[in-house]
Amino acid sequence: MRVLILDGHPDDGRLVSHLLDHYQAALGDDADIERIAVRDLAFEPNLRRGYKEVQPWEPDLERVSAAIAACDHLVVGFPMWWGGEPAQLKGLIDRVLLPGFAFRYHRDNPFWDRLLAGRSADAIITTDTPSWYLRWVYGNPVVRRWRGQIFGFCGFKPVRILKLGPTRQGGAEKQLPAWRSKVERLAASTTSLRRAAKVDHAGDPVV
Repeated sequence: MRVLILDGHPDDGRLVSHLLDHYQAALGDDADIERIAVRDLAFEPNLRRGYKEVQPWEPDLERVSAAIAACDHLVVGFPMWWGGEPAQLKGLIDRVLLPGFAFRYHRDNPFWDRLLAGRSADAIITTDTPSWYLRWVYGNPVVRRWRGQIFGFCGFKPVRILKLGPTRQGGAEKQLPAWRSKVERLAASTTSLRRAAKVDHAGDPVV
């Protein structure tokens, strides 16, 4: 099982990286792991002129795209800022998940091909917002977007989203042992998730 771990925090040594360390350790010896910190990549985060012109990938984006194409399971960790991911991670999504690589629109209907189907994904999101408030007041936008409009749009399935918070006012220090356990259980169950992904992909229509 080939696993790609993307650390989306713009700073080193933060809570997200710590939790990804525990996820990685809990994957076990059967996993072939590649880990990339988005903060270490050199690339233009802005997609100039949208899809009208080809914007060549920098060497680091070539590396990321090759790692995504090669993986069976993708893990993305990031803090939620202003309802979404940090800017550099958003730029990575814009630049890498392009038509012809991640999806392909149909010419004569509104549907599309999910070119990354057959892969599963996890997102680990830390947040200052209490989970109940994020769900009932804001409508869980970060979860809905990553599950449906990013992972799901490109074909990743199953998708699991783990929200951990609130981190502020001592929340991270108090809850860290429990959060580590949740992350480790998530990683340990990845093998069974991969079995589900293979079954789902075998029975899915291409749309």
